[in-house]
Amino acid sequence: MTKFDDDYISLEKEILSKGVEVENRTGVNTIKLPSYNLEFDLREEFPILQTKQTFYKNAIIEMLWIWQMQSNDVRELHKRGVHIWDEWMIDEDGIYHIYEPSTDNFDKGKEVVVLDPLSVSVDNPNGKLRPKYDEKGNVITAKSLIEGKNIKVAKFYGKEYAYTIGTAYGAITDKYKFPQNLINTLKNDRTDRRMVYSLLQNEFLRTAVLPPCVWSTEWDVTGDTLNLSVHQRSCDTALGLPFNVTQYATLLKMIAQVTDLEAGKINYSIKDAHIYVNQVDGIEEQIDRYKRYRELLSQYKNSLNDFKNYEKSLNLFLDKLEEVEDIEETEYIKNCKLDKKIIDIIESDEKPYLWLDESVKDFFSFDNSRELKHCKVKNYKHMGKISFPITQ
Repeated sequence: MTKFDDDYISLEKEILSKGVEVENRTGVNTIKLPSYNLEFDLREEFPILQTKQTFYKNAIIEMLWIWQMQSNDVRELHKRGVHIWDEWMIDEDGIYHIYEPSTDNFDKGKEVVVLDPLSVSVDNPNGKLRPKYDEKGNVITAKSLIEGKNIKVAKFYGKEYAYTIGTAYGAITDKYKFPQNLINTLKNDRTDRRMVYSLLQNEFLRTAVLPPCVWSTEWDVTGDTLNLSVHQRSCDTALGLPFNVTQYATLLKMIAQVTDLEAGKINYSIKDAHIYVNQVDGIEEQIDRYKRYRELLSQYKNSLNDFKNYEKSLNLFLDKLEEVEDIEETEYIKNCKLDKKIIDIIESDEKPYLWLDESVKDFFSFDNSRELKHCKVKNYKHMGKISFPITQ
């Protein structure tokens, strides 16, 4: 199993044991640590979780959307089968809808006053927003666009931002040409100590649907090795962190390849590392998976005959199970299937690794289609999906 799994499970255990439950803007409390740091060495392994499935194609496509396509248009993700930004997309009328985290009694007719992000100053983007008025001087209102979900807040960004996430992420990398400048510097002045790129630009925070969570990267060349520091202001460790780590490891590998460098270390700095309270059950399931992995690994190392006998009986049971139609998946059956996946990981000859087509020498030539023709995570064995609720 990857070292990332070891470090990740340690983080989640620490949040649950030492974290403080706090309120926040979403209406769903979090359990948080004020800060946490991770380190990855890409010369030793590619960091991707195996205790749960990471949909790495979605993760890498989102990274390329931001850094290569330099886009904030959610429709570009839709073309590639990615829907992770749908809840934050501005609608065709220029309005962004925020919904209650849970809805017991759906009120289709509920209306909220649409707020105007430009009613606050650039110097105070977190100030109290005022209502948005139409051309006739009437307050604009909005209703839910999603059956079964009550609207909580709505903001008007303007029709020019329809189908985007406003001035965030790709809009910033495009405006300041971050990847172009980075690659040019790495090719021409590797000793430069100013390779710092901030996605959090005060000038554009008012019109950004969500201020960037991963907001800053710092790049360094030591010898022939390219290293990266990543800074995250707020970290949903259940949903966001596994994606983000895999994304920035891929970005580092790609940038290193097109600048004739070796990908080295990532120092990953987190402020506000948290678990939403409605994610705790899923995190505990993931911790239990890790515990079961350690138990079976210990048996593999210390009692190989017992391990092999269990594996044989397990395979026989699962083979017979496939012959039975419409059988209810009990907890016992679920655990047997999990053990099979864990055994496959233990017996694997190598860890997951990132394959990049070595013929690609231009960052903007890496295929960003759903197929990701120039980029694959190979030998990726995992313990299956764990679903977590999304909180706006």
